[in-house]
Amino acid sequence: MIAAVAGLVPGCAFAHEAIRPQPKSYLSEAQNCRYRLHGQNFSRTDLLFGLARPGGPEITEQEFQRFINNEIAPRFPKGFTVLNGEGRFRGSSGIIVREPSKILILLYRFSQKSNRAIEAIRTNYKNSFRQESVLRIDEASCVSF
Repeated sequence: MIAAVAGLVPGCAFAHEAIRPQPKSYLSEAQNCRYRLHGQNFSRTDLLFGLARPGGPEITEQEFQRFINNEIAPRFPKGFTVLNGEGRFRGSSGIIVREPSKILILLYRFSQKSNRAIEAIRTNYKNSFRQESVLRIDEASCVSF
């Protein structure tokens, strides 16, 4: 009865709409990706590599390309994307640091093997270029080619 009265009160026409049940989607995210978007479910990992070397020159384009060829390409032969970036963060010393960076985007079907490959890339980069960290960001993605 309140909804019917609210519908008659000037300026309250929206109240009648608010109480109607909203239709539910019965498709899971995976189903929505496949059937509505014609895509596939993949894992996406972004790795952010700083190019500043403690106490030394920046990591050069040639050094980074060699790292791609030796460490990344063999582990992800189906492909990946590398972008240029600029990071800004508070370092362990408490000082704000600005640093050129590389952003690696990987799209793949998750497995323990792929996870180990990503962790090996991070570890090898830190060891090779004396880095404190390599930031890793993971999420589920719906992709279509």
